[in-house]
Amino acid sequence: MTREERKVIVASSLGTVFEWYDFYLYGSLATIIGAKFFGQYPEATRNIFALLAFAAGFLVRPFGALVFGRLGDLVGRKYTFLITIMIMGSSTFLVGVLPTSDQIGIAAAVILIALRLLQGLALGGEYGGAATYVAEHAPQGRRGFYTSWIQTTATMGLFLSLLVILFTQEAIGREAFADWGWRIPFLVSIVLLGISVWIRLQLQESPAFKKMKAEGTGSKAPLSEAFGQWKNAKIALIALLGLVAGQGVVWYTGQFYALFFLQSLLKVDSYTANLLIAWSLVIGTGGFVLFGWLSDKIGRKPIILAGCLIAAATYFPLFKGLTATANPALHQAQQSVQVLVSAHPENCSFQFNPTGTAQFTSACDIAKATLARLSVNYEQQEAPPGAVASVRVGDRVVQAFEASEISAQERRAETARFNRELGEAITAAGYPPAANPSVVKMSHPFDIFRGQPFSVIMILTLLVVYVTMVYGPIAAALVELFPTRIRYSAMSLPYHIGNGWFGGLLPATSFAIVAQTGNIYSGLWYPIVIALMTVVIGLIFVPETKDRDIFAEDMAEAPRERPASASI
Repeated sequence: MTREERKVIVASSLGTVFEWYDFYLYGSLATIIGAKFFGQYPEATRNIFALLAFAAGFLVRPFGALVFGRLGDLVGRKYTFLITIMIMGSSTFLVGVLPTSDQIGIAAAVILIALRLLQGLALGGEYGGAATYVAEHAPQGRRGFYTSWIQTTATMGLFLSLLVILFTQEAIGREAFADWGWRIPFLVSIVLLGISVWIRLQLQESPAFKKMKAEGTGSKAPLSEAFGQWKNAKIALIALLGLVAGQGVVWYTGQFYALFFLQSLLKVDSYTANLLIAWSLVIGTGGFVLFGWLSDKIGRKPIILAGCLIAAATYFPLFKGLTATANPALHQAQQSVQVLVSAHPENCSFQFNPTGTAQFTSACDIAKATLARLSVNYEQQEAPPGAVASVRVGDRVVQAFEASEISAQERRAETARFNRELGEAITAAGYPPAANPSVVKMSHPFDIFRGQPFSVIMILTLLVVYVTMVYGPIAAALVELFPTRIRYSAMSLPYHIGNGWFGGLLPATSFAIVAQTGNIYSGLWYPIVIALMTVVIGLIFVPETKDRDIFAEDMAEAPRERPASASI
């Protein structure tokens, strides 16, 4: 690797790490942000709004891919991802100085969501530019290895955000952090932005793009050519369903859903959960480079599809092992305590509530939602029509209530009564109390060497290894599918639909499935089904690309008419 090639990789990767850092800060602090910017709503509703604001950044990523992909194919890779990092860094810094809902009311939430949308648009253009730029500098036969350094950036950005949060909490105390210190990680981004812009200003345009411009073979309408012509749109669709969709759900299951599972379902405190995830990232991140390098030897397709298949085959035992290790009392209770919800099916709804505004008032819905929040596995049995739903825990029956037929004051009283009686019943039957001494806990980072945290980290690290298998070679695979003239646009859209939509919506979708089925593991069916779909489509339709010469491919794809001065 030459000095110039190292400079390209370091500059592109470091800037992208900072950009992912900005993006994931919000996810790591979603609970605090929900309280600060959606404080006018009840706790359950504001948490949903906070998650939706987080999801908004994912939803607009494909649109950012279109806007900045087109710009990158027309004016160049370097200038486009200079723009994206300016937008991302500025938006993140502004979150750090934004007044809360206590100060400016609903305007705080509106401005926050607008900043999240800007972050998503910028990220939609960032990844394609960085991956394309590095790939177009890489020598033939080493493209997987070179682009794998870009693949480490999302994980390293998440790790950096967790590290800054944990360090700030330790420095000022957790109460001060929840009060005002949460702003510090956002404000730090202005320093990272300055470093990133300075680094990227040192770069030159990619050789492939300069060659294309010199020969006059660039596209005048890259979006129309990439997605309006079936020969290219077909490849983008195959890339989405046969590579990126599975990669996206494996990525988010191994990192974000694992964090959500620890905190929300296994009741691990946020400090410990973040440390556990951070250690697994430290141990497993080298896999990105390993599998990128290996893909230069044996191919991109077999590694990505193998990662999807192995993940789908092992998610259930791994997450059950995570429960048994991180919260053994909860695991034991789930095995031994039978909980039944008795209700007529017509009184039960599918409790998917993406806006947080729906009101579920039937006794069945109240009972199931409460059990889901308590991480209690349950089964449902049919009751006669008109019967009010009830919950049987062992020999004890707790009666639910119909909220639509009572006043608000009566509802609050009934909710308190039901929560108290149900909590007493499940605790008496064997479920752990709120102060559960068996749940994994870390007081400082080096508690990793104790048995229980170490065992949890090993399971999480295996999930990260799956992430590195599917993600390490993906940039090279996508770059090699498309010619230089439309590469930025064509690879960015399937990547961001696969990761932003299939992957980014995974936590919310999986939790809705958990609440519906009464089993904390049933949410895993979402990533398993998507990953298996990718394996089937990828095996049949995705070509192997590791031996493609992207310059030769460009010559084959270029239009016939060229300037007289162009070299043939």
